[in-house]
Amino acid sequence: MNNLSHSVGSLFGSGEDHIPWSDGNIIHGCEIEVAEAMSKGETTEKDKRERMMRLSWALVHSREHQDVQRGIDMLLQAAETSMAKNTNSLLNQQEMRYLRAVGYYRSGAYSTSRRLLDWCLEIEPEWKQALRLKKTVEDRIVKDGFIGIGITAGAVIAACGDCGCLG
Repeated sequence: MNNLSHSVGSLFGSGEDHIPWSDGNIIHGCEIEVAEAMSKGETTEKDKRERMMRLSWALVHSREHQDVQRGIDMLLQAAETSMAKNTNSLLNQQEMRYLRAVGYYRSGAYSTSRRLLDWCLEIEPEWKQALRLKKTVEDRIVKDGFIGIGITAGAVIAACGDCGCLG
């Protein structure tokens, strides 16, 4: 019985995903950097983009759902804007998709996260961060599948018990 308990515990793990977290202080500092860059006329477009990417990183790594969603939205808008201006390098696209994958993972949209990571890995198959996040996403999909099966089995057993099917 102890082995079964250990196996179940290792399947569901401790909930840690090895992806860094940010907090309100980090986000606030990045927001200040972005505001300063936008208010200064001498700031280059490259500097503005870098500051926006740091803010996006902080947002998608937040524990707060609304921050994560804001980061995803910023990254989507940045991708659309840079594509319209034809200023989006392949590296920048890849970085934005990776950060969106982090955000989608944090918000529970695992299949979307995995799809973005697949795209990133098509471009750079040995990208360690993307490989590690993809494994984390796939582990979570499996874990959620097992939980879903358990809930369904429990509901079937309860229904059979209510109707007297179990004797």
